[in-house]
Amino acid sequence: MRMTHLKMAVAVAACVVMLFACRKNGATEPIAAPSDEALSKINALGFSNKNVSMDDEGNYVVEGDILLSQAELDAVPDMQFLRVGAEEQYRTYNLVTRLPRVITVSISSRLPSSYVAALDVALARYNAENLRISFQRVSSGADITIVKGNGNFLASAGFPTSSGDPYSQVKVNSNALSGQPQGTVASVLAHELGHCVGFRHTDYMDRSYSCGGQPVNEGASTVGAVFIPGTNPDPDPNSWMLSCIGSGQNRPFNANDKIALGYLY
Repeated sequence: MRMTHLKMAVAVAACVVMLFACRKNGATEPIAAPSDEALSKINALGFSNKNVSMDDEGNYVVEGDILLSQAELDAVPDMQFLRVGAEEQYRTYNLVTRLPRVITVSISSRLPSSYVAALDVALARYNAENLRISFQRVSSGADITIVKGNGNFLASAGFPTSSGDPYSQVKVNSNALSGQPQGTVASVLAHELGHCVGFRHTDYMDRSYSCGGQPVNEGASTVGAVFIPGTNPDPDPNSWMLSCIGSGQNRPFNANDKIALGYLY
């Protein structure tokens, strides 16, 4: 997910837009750049290899906030046909299984203490939907751990495993999120948890819809981008799974998000 800061330049009546999505930009320590070989492998897997960055553990951050390890880059692609459309909601091939299920979440003490309350807001949004998955914050031994990250991104996560478990970690660059209100932090955390349970970006086929700039199709990739029936076939400007979010914006689930959540879980 990315964030947008808007500033009015009165003299020229123009807007300057700074974006920070699931990959959000902030003052961070220098991180190694991906090699041409790595970019080629990312493209072969079906992900966009534009604006790829790396985190402090050597993982690749693609599409703003999706983590790919070196092992995943070295895997042999097993491409499958799937529908590509406008701005509907999309999911990965793998979903969380063994339902109903309580997914436990913990948060690192290295993150600001205010993030605990923001996480509680994010979890409450999911639990209010009475899904077959629910979320519970715990102090240790969690299914998903939220940790402090470093790099040219705001937050990052991955997708469910082939065995039906949620992705196990969300990295948050709290330096890049500094000064954002609770609702924005909660929206970012809810977005990353959405990836952990199988949601793609609502605008994966054209990130410029929410991020601006040149059109970028993230690609279906080996993880899939499967249309969720019943969701809006038209542009959906308020979805919690859009690639980018405005600075200071609070983005709870909208009507189409609730349909998508209810359909999957």
